[in-house]
Amino acid sequence: MNRTTENDSLYRNLEMMSTQVILESINNEDQKVPGAVQMAIPQIRILVDAIAERMISGGRLFYIGAGTSGRLGVVDASECPPTYGIPQGMVVGIIAGGYGAMFQAVEFAEDNTDQAWIDLQEHNINSLDAVVGIAASGTTPYVIGGIQKCREMGIVTGCITCNEGSPLAAAAEFPVEVPVGPEFVTGSTRMKSGTAQKLVLNMISTAVMIQLGRVEDNKMVNMQLTNEKLVDRGVKMLMLKSGLQSYEDAKKILLEFGSVKSALNALSK
Repeated sequence: MNRTTENDSLYRNLEMMSTQVILESINNEDQKVPGAVQMAIPQIRILVDAIAERMISGGRLFYIGAGTSGRLGVVDASECPPTYGIPQGMVVGIIAGGYGAMFQAVEFAEDNTDQAWIDLQEHNINSLDAVVGIAASGTTPYVIGGIQKCREMGIVTGCITCNEGSPLAAAAEFPVEVPVGPEFVTGSTRMKSGTAQKLVLNMISTAVMIQLGRVEDNKMVNMQLTNEKLVDRGVKMLMLKSGLQSYEDAKKILLEFGSVKSALNALSK
């Protein structure tokens, strides 16, 4: 396969560029990413619907990845409970090398084809769940091995990769391919590829959570009230949806019931 993520940068002699030219050149490359993601929307839609079907039936969503890809999966998973009020463990991010790999590279962790399945088994993975493998190259052994094993076990599998025709896409039931072309710094897939993966992850988790009823109108009515900014946002939501006129009364009710959704349910009784 032709790994475009490893192709030589379109730019030469970067060390000779001025700061202005470096920034403009990076921005020029970044502008190619949304178009590539747009082309992949049909693939993303199929994957989202498959995940939502499993989660509506009580399943969970797992992301597996290594390096930047793994970190992006962990970040997306960790943001779902506070944003949508879902239980911890409903969306799980697993990174090759374990928790420490979020902050420091773990040598050769991505090269073990068996470890992802071992890691998933720690969460009692089962056929109700869905697993999305994330790898810019589409060749990461940790991710491919995990997806292959999951598919053998009848678990819904998807992937996000930035190369076309990769082994990972061949292994996954619902592949998403977002070829963004060579990186500004050759092979530095934390750049355009990472941006593309982040955009796709945003789309997957947001669309799934909407289908699970965690959003009403355009509001995060189930968000956790973990700081004053979110409490204030929740109070204003509650006032708008309930007709309450007093900010203090709305705040008291919100804090009593813990979420806009719960408060609205209580007020409607």
